[in-house]
Amino acid sequence: MSEPWFTFPQIDPIIVEIGPLALRWYGMMYLLGFLAALWLLNRHADKPGSGWTRDQVSDLLFYCFVGVILGGRLGYVLFYGWQWLLQDPLYLFKITDGGMSFHGGLLGVIIAMLYQARKMGRSFWQVSDLVAPTIPVGLGLGRIGNFINAELWGRTTDAPWGIVFPGAGPLPRHPSQLYEAFLEGLVLFIALWWLSKRSKKPGAVSGLFLVGYGLSRFLVEFVREPDAHMGIYLGMTMGQVLCVPMLAFGLYLMLRPTKQEKSA
Repeated sequence: MSEPWFTFPQIDPIIVEIGPLALRWYGMMYLLGFLAALWLLNRHADKPGSGWTRDQVSDLLFYCFVGVILGGRLGYVLFYGWQWLLQDPLYLFKITDGGMSFHGGLLGVIIAMLYQARKMGRSFWQVSDLVAPTIPVGLGLGRIGNFINAELWGRTTDAPWGIVFPGAGPLPRHPSQLYEAFLEGLVLFIALWWLSKRSKKPGAVSGLFLVGYGLSRFLVEFVREPDAHMGIYLGMTMGQVLCVPMLAFGLYLMLRPTKQEKSA
């Protein structure tokens, strides 16, 4: 009797290679996420009275993209790979070895938005509330890239939808990459887009993003295989630990009274 679980095929992480240049699945997902965000923000800028131009949103997304790459790599090295950094200081620049952290990328994006907000003479919340609904698109695509690369798999399971991943042993595992793509990508995108059309409260959309991502990641971490070299902190994985301040600050942004509410 054959096993009921699906065995994931070995897929080359490189889509196409020309000389020293290689286009990888994960890089392709980053590019598609950037283009999707650009399309969404251009649509917003084209609306009468939006207060934004295409050039402004293009500049904003460019700096956010740089923030994702630099912050994501630096965050991974500091949060998850500091042992390797101590052994080899050049590990920070070995991007082809893998290793990107969402939380580090988020910090990089925040710095980029602060810079652009000051440069444009806008408040930080005007910028972050505009960008926040586009981020889940890139998150969802990134998790699909993780799935195609057969990396960041889940813990072992006997569920009928378990998948045997190459390099993860003979036992079926949760396709946690797809759980995250659904929650952090599709569900969070719908929630943020809905709120962005209805709420005028500064920071509310950004707060929902922090809460939505933090809660989704926190829950999925229960079925996601922790990094082998990382320990458990107060009963939580490092991913869960980093989500706690996100959840707390996100709830604060959503529930805090505005000046109008204080004076009512």
